[in-house]
Amino acid sequence: MPATSNATIAITECPERDFVISHTFDAPRDLVYRCWSDRAYMQHWWGPKGFTAPVCKLDLRSGGTMHYCLRSPEGHEMWGKFVYREVTAPLRLVFVDSFSNPEGDIIRHPMSPTWPLELLSTITFEDAGYGKTKLTVRWGVLPSATPEERKTFNEGHGSMTQGWTGTLDQLTAYLAEAQKK
Repeated sequence: MPATSNATIAITECPERDFVISHTFDAPRDLVYRCWSDRAYMQHWWGPKGFTAPVCKLDLRSGGTMHYCLRSPEGHEMWGKFVYREVTAPLRLVFVDSFSNPEGDIIRHPMSPTWPLELLSTITFEDAGYGKTKLTVRWGVLPSATPEERKTFNEGHGSMTQGWTGTLDQLTAYLAEAQKK
């Protein structure tokens, strides 16, 4: 007769994984950093492919904010907000990223009610030699995220890759134009 066991199997969810995406731009680090730190530059490329940023208010300092509106090609608007934790020019930006309303209040993702209210974003700028810059975006959930928000974040890496790829493509195009001037 086979042995039996009364042991309980515990299933634990794997811990969240940060989302990380990198891209090397054919542009010097100071210019790539400026595109992330100067409203006049950021307004020209920020957002997924095809979106525009008709509103971009930027107060770049620790404790400062960026409040912006993204408009889709169909005219739908989405608002967002960064609250900067660290500004180390031209190496690194760290901020808490969230969706917001036009007044700047944090709101739920308009299409995903279980998306984390806030994400910790770290953007690094590395000199890649020969006038090139490696940019790395790291997104992670904050300790205040609920288990459901963590699960949604972990399962959303594919759509994050798509969104960030479009955004970085827009930055690539903008950098090419900016360097012609």
